[in-house]
Amino acid sequence: MWSLALPILVVVAAVAVASFLVLSNSGTKTASVDPGLAQVGKKAPGFTSWDLGGRKVSLDEFKGKPVLLTFWATWCTACQEELPALQQIGEQYRSSGLTVLAVDYRETDTARMSQFLTGLHVNMEAVVDPQGAIAGAFGVDLGLPVNVWLDRSHVVARVMVGAQPASTLDDAAAQLAAST
Repeated sequence: MWSLALPILVVVAAVAVASFLVLSNSGTKTASVDPGLAQVGKKAPGFTSWDLGGRKVSLDEFKGKPVLLTFWATWCTACQEELPALQQIGEQYRSSGLTVLAVDYRETDTARMSQFLTGLHVNMEAVVDPQGAIAGAFGVDLGLPVNVWLDRSHVVARVMVGAQPASTLDDAAAQLAAST
């Protein structure tokens, strides 16, 4: 009798495990990105993702406002140094409409991301990009941080690859905030 029951139990267990894996991954949120690639002087592709609290966020929410997209990750040492400076820039230029939107590159643990930002005393809007779809549309690969500056029409004004001095970031923010 056990010789018949054992194969059936193995099949039932395998189906149960497979079902669990499929159902547990079905809730994974992915970012969606409009077709096209970001280029300086061209309109940036739109995207929709989720913030660290699970709220849906779209680039369209910031129509008419300049946006700084900063691509970062918890494992990025240079990001640890640059994110506090970007926090200050966001606060300094908020009155001119500048939004700093931190796009987390290829990570899924939102609790860890939140803890990382809190540890840096950074409280900016952050969205997830678990598959790197947003990053891919903006030409971002492993070289982090990357800062993409969008004007009020969401045309790509400037791209900065790698860590930048605070003064360079401030100059870029001032130029973007002053543009109409």
